Amino acid sequence: MVLFIGKAWGAVTDPVVGFFITKSKWTKIGRLMPWMVGCTPFVVVAYFYLWFVPPFANGKFMWYLGFYCLYQTLITCFHVPYSALTMFLSTDQRERDSATAYRMTAEVLGTLVGAAIQGQIVASAHTMKHCLHHNLSTSHLGNSSGSEVVKSLALSQDFLSHAREVYMIAAGVIGGIFLICTVVMFLGVKEKDDPYVPKTEKQISFHQGFVLVMRHGPYITLTAAFLFISVAIQLVQSNFVLFCTYAVDLRDHFQNIVLTILISAVVSIPFWQWFLERFGKKTAAFCGITWIMPFTVMLVFIPNLVVAYVVAVSSGLSVAASLLLPWSMLPDVVDDFRLANPFSKGHEAIFYSFYVFFTKFAAGISLGVSTLCLEFAGYDTGACRQPPPVAYTLKLLIGAAPVAFIVTGLMILLLYPISEDVRLRNKLALEDLRLQSV
Repeated sequence: MVLFIGKAWGAVTDPVVGFFITKSKWTKIGRLMPWMVGCTPFVVVAYFYLWFVPPFANGKFMWYLGFYCLYQTLITCFHVPYSALTMFLSTDQRERDSATAYRMTAEVLGTLVGAAIQGQIVASAHTMKHCLHHNLSTSHLGNSSGSEVVKSLALSQDFLSHAREVYMIAAGVIGGIFLICTVVMFLGVKEKDDPYVPKTEKQISFHQGFVLVMRHGPYITLTAAFLFISVAIQLVQSNFVLFCTYAVDLRDHFQNIVLTILISAVVSIPFWQWFLERFGKKTAAFCGITWIMPFTVMLVFIPNLVVAYVVAVSSGLSVAASLLLPWSMLPDVVDDFRLANPFSKGHEAIFYSFYVFFTKFAAGISLGVSTLCLEFAGYDTGACRQPPPVAYTLKLLIGAAPVAFIVTGLMILLLYPISEDVRLRNKLALEDLRLQSV
């Protein structure tokens, strides 16, 4: 419940942050950089307290809900300007595409490294929990003396204390890495304003800019297409652990399978960058996204370990494409909007904030669909075994449902009008506008 409410709140804050960024003025360090630098210390503190156990018994739900909503708000203040920063690094489309590829590679690699670091730090707590569970199970058999039971209870207290300590250490380490990366970004990145607007620039309000953005056909088409594609990817990601646990006998391997997916995604992002430069972004999107469909269906019908790792490698390729392509295509949409509205400037944050909003909305849809389907099938939280309808439902959520959403998204993407020829024409037209504004 905390995760669902927090993610919903985070989605609501995306357009709000976009509004304030649009209204903010340029400073010596740019319009976007102050947001990222200013919220970073508070993000670290909020993240740390998500792993801190409060000293009171009642009200823990409100504690974690409050700090999670605060964390989602602050991380939104970082992520929206960070995403829009691509538009202020260079006016050259090729350089922006390259920067996007580097950014997505670093994000997936950071997810992999962060999971590995935190996993290694908290591993001792999980090992101790396993030993504690074994001792308590033995004492409950009736063959243990009273002193052994007391010893097991003392071990239980030691486990809780140790678990709290290692989780707070892990949170501190992750927060420190976040702080160091922000400092590196602040020292190494400089924003560049794009002088594409003629000197007769007219100021328009945020509301007018929002209406113009929402009426721009390529943006609506791109967002709608990747909304359905994101729902499909989120369905696979959110139900994969349950699928490996209850639908197929892969519960002892799903950590390694997830690791394989992440490694495959990191390695394949440079490949998709080369592919989109060689064959175009729209072609890359179709090839990359459709690649996952036959393999997820294969895992449902042939659920063995070898097939699982084949599916993991193939899924990593599609996950990389689904991460890279929309962020690579979004700057082209902004350029197209600039030409359609040459006197409207400074609305990049609207494009990026609402795209982030729809991405989080897709995660909420997948979570809601999965929860309702599993509840209808009779899923019992915490049970070691689930009824047969749960396994059947998980197979549908991993196989049939993602395929249906991906096909719908690709059908919408067929209507996306910015081809490589249009992109080149827009590039030349913007260069002419920049020359006029000098």
